Amino acid sequence: MDIQVWSDVVCPWCYLGKVRLEKALATFGPEATVTYRAYQLDAAPVPEPLPIKHVMAEKFGGPARAEEMFARVKTVAASEGLTLDFDRALAANTFAAHRLIAWAATQDRQADMLDALQRAHFTDGIDIGSLPALADVAGLIGLDAAAALAHLESQAGTAAVNTDIEEARALGISSVPTFVIDGKYVLSGAHDTETLLAAFEEIARRESANAGL
Repeated sequence: MDIQVWSDVVCPWCYLGKVRLEKALATFGPEATVTYRAYQLDAAPVPEPLPIKHVMAEKFGGPARAEEMFARVKTVAASEGLTLDFDRALAANTFAAHRLIAWAATQDRQADMLDALQRAHFTDGIDIGSLPALADVAGLIGLDAAAALAHLESQAGTAAVNTDIEEARALGISSVPTFVIDGKYVLSGAHDTETLLAAFEEIARRESANAGL
């Protein structure tokens, strides 16, 4: 089974969805390959790091509404063992982070890089819009931080990220996480582990039946 996942690093539901996907696949029988694809919830530049709480308050109608949203996702994330510290999280344009994930994929460390960046953003308050900070995160998972920085300071990986974003647009993806299975089955949202597992099993059943025709 081939699973393509469109997600953004600063999307808490994508972080949650990744954890639930991994749990579902841990008990799913058939072999599955997972590829994470780039998506930007907001492609606007962020000239300087700003507290995510301030940004979200302006975007969603004030601090009270933003706090309500934060509280909901924090509670759900905690039930999956994730810590979301929105008091520390900083707003960032994620294009460079996606380029770093693409670079890590060439070393078979894509999922590890994504996980490290999500943890850096949501738990550690690291500015993932900063190229040196991104390179440091690469170093934390055992990749060459100097090579990562050189990659980020060039234009390498730009085409790969743009391709992902353009493909998402062509597929009509407007929210993340979105899972595209075997190129034709689409699941949107951070479904719970049981729902994902049931979907994968049904898809495997259908594909097996089709193969027997």
